[in-house]
Amino acid sequence: MNTDEAQLHQQLIDRLMIGGSLRTEPWRRAAVAVPRHEFLRGGYFRRAAGPQFHSVWEPVQERDADWLEGCYADESLVTQIAGIIVPEDIRGQIMREPTSSSTLPSLVLRMLEDLQVEDGHKVLEIGTGTGYSTALLCARLGEENVTSIEYDERVVSRARAALGHLGTYPTLLTGDGLLGHGAEAPYDRVIATCGVRTVPMAWVEQTRPGGLILATICGWLGSSELARLTVHEDGTASGPLLGGGVNFMPARPHTPPPPGLLPDLDDGKERQTTIGADVLNNWTTRFVAQLAAPGTQRLTMQRDGRTEDVLVDVETESWAAVYSEGGRWLVRQGGPQPLWDAVEDRLGQWRHAGAPALEEFTVSVSPEGQRISW
Repeated sequence: MNTDEAQLHQQLIDRLMIGGSLRTEPWRRAAVAVPRHEFLRGGYFRRAAGPQFHSVWEPVQERDADWLEGCYADESLVTQIAGIIVPEDIRGQIMREPTSSSTLPSLVLRMLEDLQVEDGHKVLEIGTGTGYSTALLCARLGEENVTSIEYDERVVSRARAALGHLGTYPTLLTGDGLLGHGAEAPYDRVIATCGVRTVPMAWVEQTRPGGLILATICGWLGSSELARLTVHEDGTASGPLLGGGVNFMPARPHTPPPPGLLPDLDDGKERQTTIGADVLNNWTTRFVAQLAAPGTQRLTMQRDGRTEDVLVDVETESWAAVYSEGGRWLVRQGGPQPLWDAVEDRLGQWRHAGAPALEEFTVSVSPEGQRISW
């Protein structure tokens, strides 16, 4: 590294140590050994000014004066848009959704610390991305102990090139990470750098008893949390949410479907509700709400001079529209499942229990499915 690169790299490490995400000497050495800018030479996107509620992005290339400084900011940097578009494809701006990114270093190192690895451990990483976290794992455990799976062949190709430039050659695979990679099992640790609605049983089956799975459990209402599960002798896994509001792009197969044609929101049954749509603006209550309506997406609409929060379940065609009128909250629902009834019931149970923090929640995974309780 040249002087500017080395200085920015060291400043980032200092910030991570002061902030508490980089806590132990083995991971500090790994962070020192892996320069982040090597995984961003293809550029990245930064958010640009644009219409409200829309994602507008503009490319930052290696030739740009602020590229290097951005590489060492403790920020997530978008590296792919709409599943195919990379920074070198764009001149100007683009208004589409991100599909791949380089996660902010403080979260990367926090998760690696939370993984509780020991020397000699075999790790399966779900979601190679740019390869930065893969390189950190290799620096800590040795490339022979690291297997990483990426859904997108173009993404893993760029990661392979960046890792190879640093002389690092872990096992890199292209495929559906939700299936894991049984050929190298059992693993001591599994870590996912994408969000999942439910933890796949394949990960549990491919982890040795006593091993750990670190994964972000997400939902389509937009709240997610990091869970650390211990695999048991009986082939199940359980463990706590770690808190902190961790947020990742969902695994491609767990991405919500397009809402499609909306139902007739003037139809359905209307009643007063004691729980207003404002509960969906809070991270914790939104997480609880999506446990009750896991297939639901939220839309905010202006109708008849008022703001309505609309929940839509594409698969069941159930929906609920919640709005305030005359100082009270009303809900109108349609379809086979009354969505807001389910949300009210789950939030009521949670509040009756004293509204426990997310760190008090437990995730259990078995062949029968996933259960989250408090």
